Amino acid sequence: MRCTRKSPYFLILLLCLALVGCSHKLDTSVSLTQARAGFTTHLVRQVQAGQPVAEPPIDLFNIVHYTSPAGNLAAYLTPSPNDGQKRPAILWITGGDCNTIDDGAWQSADPDNDQSARAFREAGIVMMFPSLRGGNTNPGYKEGFFGEVDDVLAAADYLAKQDYVDPNRIYLGGHSTGGTLALLVAESSSRFRAVFAFGPVEDVAGYGRAYLPFDVSDSKELDLRAPGLWLHSIHNPVFVFEGAKQGNMDSLTTMSHTSTNPLIHFFPVRGATHFSILAPTTHLIADKILRDEGPTTNISFTQDELNKPFMP
Repeated sequence: MRCTRKSPYFLILLLCLALVGCSHKLDTSVSLTQARAGFTTHLVRQVQAGQPVAEPPIDLFNIVHYTSPAGNLAAYLTPSPNDGQKRPAILWITGGDCNTIDDGAWQSADPDNDQSARAFREAGIVMMFPSLRGGNTNPGYKEGFFGEVDDVLAAADYLAKQDYVDPNRIYLGGHSTGGTLALLVAESSSRFRAVFAFGPVEDVAGYGRAYLPFDVSDSKELDLRAPGLWLHSIHNPVFVFEGAKQGNMDSLTTMSHTSTNPLIHFFPVRGATHFSILAPTTHLIADKILRDEGPTTNISFTQDELNKPFMP
């Protein structure tokens, strides 16, 4: 029989398909926190590192556990000096498998690739390296830059309760994948006095399957993890650095051109790479943190002071 009219069932089907299509479109004019509300990520792989937490030197770090929505997660934390003083503190998120912590937090490394961020602890700043869901032997599964945002915020709450930490001078930093996560955290909360993101990407899709255990065919999953879409959500000072010689410069350039948020500062560092930028720049940041004592942060950078360690 030839159909000359669209039946009511056909119209209902079209409406359902339209609604399904709309469900994957994201309103990026709202804040990232609003966009994330009520969303549950769809993991296509359940990934856990299964790697025990390495024992740190007792004079440098203690192993502690903080409570996040995923459960009790491990972290390295500077021990208390027991002198009654409150100090500035920084949460540092490592690159690579940023859910897992290991002896890279204290092992000696070439200055051209020192990812330990040792400059902070050497300056007397309290350091916390949080592991995240699915990392080490933690509960939960890796979510690839989604639930991990909540873990970092839970770690900040734990850090603020330490009696030797100034809760008003807590900073966040991270490198590479850790820099991307730090940027997403900054877009989700104004909890930190300032945020320092080294070598983040604007869109995590380029990281590849090893870092993306969710349904990458769902654009909403990707959009909620794309820092470049949520720069307007940032309400505290954020500094983004990358080596101009080699690294994720395309992302830095794109975000710097699209951002209209005056709280975000982008710095391509001449002569530096994605890795060599870390040691000199973290030393500079540590010095500025020690002098950042007012009611709000006074930290700023000039392009010349960032470039100087890499000039011939």
